[in-house]
Amino acid sequence: ISLRDDYQVSCPALDDVVSICLDSGCPGARMTGAGFGGCAIALLESSALARLQKSLAAAGYSRSWALRPAAGAALLET
Repeated sequence: ISLRDDYQVSCPALDDVVSICLDSGCPGARMTGAGFGGCAIALLESSALARLQKSLAAAGYSRSWALRPAAGAALLET
């Protein structure tokens, strides 16, 4: 919301995607990247994925990727 309202770096389509994610039961969703029509990321249980993808497709958004979080970068000792 702050990226949309405070910084004004969103766009209507991206706001729509975030709303669909939140309305589909995602506990969190936000725009990411450089803004101005970038992309959105949403957190959800894997059991909710099909429902979210169906909601996005019904709104005309046909591209989505499902990813699992992984460990972040780490310092490797040699």
